[in-house]
Amino acid sequence: MAGWSKTWTFVDGEWLEGNPPLTGPRSHAFWQSSSVFDGARIFDGLMPDMDQHAQRLNRSAVALGLKPITDVDTVVGLAREGAKKFDGKTPVYVKPMYWAEHDGPSAILPDPESTRFCLCLFEAPMGAPTGMSVTLSKFRRPTIENAPTDAKAGCLYPNNGRALREAKSRGFDNCLVLDMLGNVAETSSSNIFMVKDGVVMTPIPNGTFLNGITRQRTIQLLRAAGHTVMETSLRYSDFETADEIFSSGNYSKVIPVTRIDERSLQPGPVSRKARELYFEYAATQKL
Repeated sequence: MAGWSKTWTFVDGEWLEGNPPLTGPRSHAFWQSSSVFDGARIFDGLMPDMDQHAQRLNRSAVALGLKPITDVDTVVGLAREGAKKFDGKTPVYVKPMYWAEHDGPSAILPDPESTRFCLCLFEAPMGAPTGMSVTLSKFRRPTIENAPTDAKAGCLYPNNGRALREAKSRGFDNCLVLDMLGNVAETSSSNIFMVKDGVVMTPIPNGTFLNGITRQRTIQLLRAAGHTVMETSLRYSDFETADEIFSSGNYSKVIPVTRIDERSLQPGPVSRKARELYFEYAATQKL
């Protein structure tokens, strides 16, 4: 397919340029969605928290019944190696993946011994911190009882996709997604924070959404800078009356929400500080 940004993929011991075909119709991951991945970033000669992304990848594999066949140090080393194939001018998305090739005892179960690994790096500019608009999604996040929410699993993302598609159809950039109890969980693509009377609040991890690595780093940095950060249950009405709203995620790091439904917001001092603190931290994480 034409139009892919510059891409390099490490698989089966070699680097391949572009988007190599890796599965077929009999591959378990192709028809039963037994795949997990993680996402990290390389930009400006920096690679923050790659080891944590690799650790989460291996935990996700176990959660989905796959076998983590590549250790953390190897994933980190391959990411550094792959970074050398790019000119360093455009930020790179780093995507390590596992998937099952064969069925296990039944067609439903993957054979963990058939697990394959690849590491895909591709040029992907980071989102500008100009802000985004959000609304309330009619779709909800599943719980651990009905989906593998303890893994960064590919099968979870069509639900995120339909939430995002519906929000965009109504003129919004993104949406807040509730859990099954009616508490705000996240956006369709990132973790979410709000500020009220100087206190930073973010949904408490309850098994319905990933406790993002950038989220954890943002909380740590804000607390170290003297901000009060509460992880707690939050309703949509809390966000409707917030002084500030911002999101954290690997793709764009920390960006403000500048509109919730018809209410406009200005990027506030806390969201600006959170972004500043994150990039100060990232500057210490050399390739």
